[in-house]
Amino acid sequence: MKYDVIIIEKVEYELLKRIVSMAHYYKDSTYRASIEKLKNELELAKIVSEKNMPKDVVRFNSKVEIATPYTKGQTYQIVTPDQSNIKENKVSILAPMGLALFGYAEGDEIEWAFPTGKNSIKIIGVEQIPKAVKL
Repeated sequence: MKYDVIIIEKVEYELLKRIVSMAHYYKDSTYRASIEKLKNELELAKIVSEKNMPKDVVRFNSKVEIATPYTKGQTYQIVTPDQSNIKENKVSILAPMGLALFGYAEGDEIEWAFPTGKNSIKIIGVEQIPKAVKL
């Protein structure tokens, strides 16, 4: 892991805490497990201001190029649930893929549980798409 812990911007951290607090409403065990894992990582996360946020860390609206054992060079944008659209490769932060990538940096490799089973993801590149996140 590039930065030893996940790094999250202050406003996005508050939004994620709200999302995590609602985890018990999800019936799907994979989603609950992903949110629980993120909850544990949030306890150790480094919270930074917008100006101190590294450019290579996955956050809301980031475009992330990944590689898995099954795909190479696939790019997704991590978005709020209302903007999710898999046809446009926009993945909700609530989806296991969004939860897996959030707060990690370019070069990191992550093990995460997906509906299809445990998988590894390598973050190849991160591009920031500026857009304010509202609480």
